[in-house]
Amino acid sequence: MSALRDRFVLASASPARLATLRSAGVDPRVVVSGVDESQVTEPDPAALALELARRKASAVAELPEQSGAVVLGCDSVLELDGEVHGKPADADEARARWGRMRGRSGVLHTGHWLVDVPAGRHTGTSAATRVHFAAVSDDEIAAYVATGEPLHVAGAFTVDGRGGAFVTGIEGDHHNVVGVSLPIVRSLLAELGLRWTDLWA
Repeated sequence: MSALRDRFVLASASPARLATLRSAGVDPRVVVSGVDESQVTEPDPAALALELARRKASAVAELPEQSGAVVLGCDSVLELDGEVHGKPADADEARARWGRMRGRSGVLHTGHWLVDVPAGRHTGTSAATRVHFAAVSDDEIAAYVATGEPLHVAGAFTVDGRGGAFVTGIEGDHHNVVGVSLPIVRSLLAELGLRWTDLWA
């Protein structure tokens, strides 16, 4: 069987997840799952993130051409005031979201699901990181939303892009907020008898 690094697949269209993995020496093949996230309803944010990650990874793992793959699926949601928020539907929703987030904190949950297709094994977990947001002005919110960046990410913010200036602190794994926790991926691989260092090019 080919080396693990050649079999590793990321079931996500997120450029930030891919960049995070590449910066850590991992260069997965990207296969987008096509899972309709709107069909999944789960009130618990951690459980929702994990279920979405599971569906993404499982959908890609079931493709005939991925019979030898090890597939990682991830999904993130923001918990604010006990409510779950994914990507905003439009600019108006993004502006309203930031109006509630500014000067406060929320919890970013990212689900991780790993499938070793040839071994017929899988495992997963979710991680939570508390994010503190700056007390940004209406003008700053409008300018940020106008860039389009908040419309493409869970919680309507990034820490690795323009939104980084609006995040004043993080409690927990920084990479989890970007969308993939490297320590968790390492742990999940170990659960399946695989080594993180074998992913390095």
